[in-house]
Amino acid sequence: MLSRAGASAPGRLGHRVTLERASGVSDGAGGRSSSWKTVAKLWAEVVPTGSDEQAVGEGTSSVITHKITLRGGQRLAAGDRLRLGQRLFWIEAITDPAEDGRFIVCLAREERGIAP
Repeated sequence: MLSRAGASAPGRLGHRVTLERASGVSDGAGGRSSSWKTVAKLWAEVVPTGSDEQAVGEGTSSVITHKITLRGGQRLAAGDRLRLGQRLFWIEAITDPAEDGRFIVCLAREERGIAP
């Protein structure tokens, strides 16, 4: 259930997610490669908000959008990702709906496998 300000009630943060951030590493040949570093383990509410399909090669990939609510005080940025088991959620935008710092809401996308 959402509060008047649009943030979730604390009891709804029932998923344990891992916040990951890209870290650039020199590849030794003048280029850089990215690896993902764990930043924090957080409690979250994950709510799907929509879906779409996109063409990928000879198949299609499902893209699901989500609203992910976390406790405030976390330093997140667009481009970070959240991991829930094997699922990855790419953070595209971050808001503080009540503007009081108690909860933050991430708008994120999840891509699911390619089907022929």
